[in-house]
Amino acid sequence: MERRVGGRGGRSWRPRESGGGSRPAPTSSSSSASYGDRWRPSSSRASHSASKSGGDLREDLEGSTKVRLAEHVADQDVSSLVGTCPDMCPAKERGQREQFRDLTVFERLNGNPQKTSSALAVKKFCRTMSTTNEQPSDIRPLPVLQKTLRYLLDIVDSSNHPFEVIHDFVLDRTRAIRQDLSIQKIVNNDVILMYEEMVKFHIISDKRLRKNCGKVDISSLLHLNMEQLIKSLTSLYDLYVINQRSSDKNYNEAEYYSFNLILQLGRNRNSISLWLRKMSVSILQSKEMHFARSVLRHLRVGNYRRFLKIVAADSSYLQFCLLEPVRAQALLCINYGGYKLHPYPLSHLSHILIMKEEDLESLCHDCGLKTCKDEAGHLLLPTRQEVSHMPKTLQDFGFLASEN
Repeated sequence: MERRVGGRGGRSWRPRESGGGSRPAPTSSSSSASYGDRWRPSSSRASHSASKSGGDLREDLEGSTKVRLAEHVADQDVSSLVGTCPDMCPAKERGQREQFRDLTVFERLNGNPQKTSSALAVKKFCRTMSTTNEQPSDIRPLPVLQKTLRYLLDIVDSSNHPFEVIHDFVLDRTRAIRQDLSIQKIVNNDVILMYEEMVKFHIISDKRLRKNCGKVDISSLLHLNMEQLIKSLTSLYDLYVINQRSSDKNYNEAEYYSFNLILQLGRNRNSISLWLRKMSVSILQSKEMHFARSVLRHLRVGNYRRFLKIVAADSSYLQFCLLEPVRAQALLCINYGGYKLHPYPLSHLSHILIMKEEDLESLCHDCGLKTCKDEAGHLLLPTRQEVSHMPKTLQDFGFLASEN
């Protein structure tokens, strides 16, 4: 029997309706698991987390929260701009983009590159936007932003276009949503829910990009996606801290803090320890943070089998997406540390990596490793093979049910 991680939910992946007030009571399944089925890829390609350049982006999470929180508190006495735009895209921007033929395939009315409508056009991210130049009619209020996010996440499920095209559009438009939220300085549970949904989008986009884009260069796409994931998480952590003053409880907070710890895999342990000291006791003692710290500990000592067993048994779907590449890393470490004259039997390696032997053979090829057969026809992995880098694409392998 093959056991796959993350299929513990059945609802579609979209922002939950939140008419205000407090959140619904928590259920036994995690927040990410409830969206797993809709996001679960149906074919064979999957992903791993950011490249080395993406890893540098993670430093944003180690000090920016305190600075951003101080800036927010300092701005509390400054009157915030309140948006009045009733549409997903301001009328002025729609007209300009029609004039300059600046409409994506998702925004064209009947395919016309010079015509759109209020039901199709979505406001673009603007790098030069400032509160001094913006008018309320150019900014969307919270209800419109919630509607826009739901619309964008519906597009994510479309199969009419390559995912890299969909991702490019949704990533830019969700940046514009965050921009409008930031300008209006809105802090409440509804906004937290929106940021959580955008974080989910970026985490699973990494997996889907690598699954669907094996034949094109996706390095820049992955880097930009990870960059926006880090920024979204940083803003979300700011919101968690600010919202602690209210009586509303954030039931997903522990899981979302665990994402940062998982993203720190392989980094300096002193910086991680410093970050953990800032956590509240309730977050540190949560099962989500206990899981993240446990896998981090086993990975540091090279106990890949124990690491993978914990991931298979206890990870949420989003945690699994971030941790999935470690199995390829384990295989490369075994290759590097082996004795050249003694090839590794794949039957033994499959036991260590908790996967079927034929899946392991495919993983070897994904990693650029050659396999061979002995006289009895058993598959072997010759070790000490030269591999220059981690593979860009990884197949979507499950976990075999195994003894504890």
